[in-house]
Amino acid sequence: PVWPGATAAGPAVTVLAQPGDNWMLHVAVELCQPGDVLVVACATDNHDGMFGELLATSLKARGVRGLVIDAGCRDVRALQAMGFPVWAKAVCARGTVKATPGSVNVPVVCGGALVEPGDVVVADEDGVVVVPRRHAGAAADASDARLSREAITRQRLAAGELGLDIYGMREKLRAAGLVYVDSAADLH
Repeated sequence: PVWPGATAAGPAVTVLAQPGDNWMLHVAVELCQPGDVLVVACATDNHDGMFGELLATSLKARGVRGLVIDAGCRDVRALQAMGFPVWAKAVCARGTVKATPGSVNVPVVCGGALVEPGDVVVADEDGVVVVPRRHAGAAADASDARLSREAITRQRLAAGELGLDIYGMREKLRAAGLVYVDSAADLH
């Protein structure tokens, strides 16, 4: 994330852009619907500031929830002030041109992950996860179940119970050769 506290989730609208050229981002704005997350990949490695406050203003007006870009972005303070979340490879003031067409709503590889139009993007301060659309329901159910289990575990840990016991680690550690040494007995 380019600013702390950013979160976003929604279906992906994808862009394949030429490096240093944000023309296709402008095209994608027209296709975005409320709740979408724009995901931008480049045809080759790029760190240029392909996205900033003006494009964010346009996306926000269309109800887009955030941007993930495998390139640079600029205007970080303004993005944070307007509450528009962005995850970028770099922050770079160098602007871009509008000269070479690319593609919108095609499969792309962004940050090493395959993203297809409509896949679910979930992003927060820890990073970005892409869930294939066909697995979104099962992933949401699994996430809910995990959050419930973690809430119980958190209560147990807060009450002083050890993770060694909660997770049944002691026998596996013994089998792996862990030996406890009474260091106080060794002190003379």
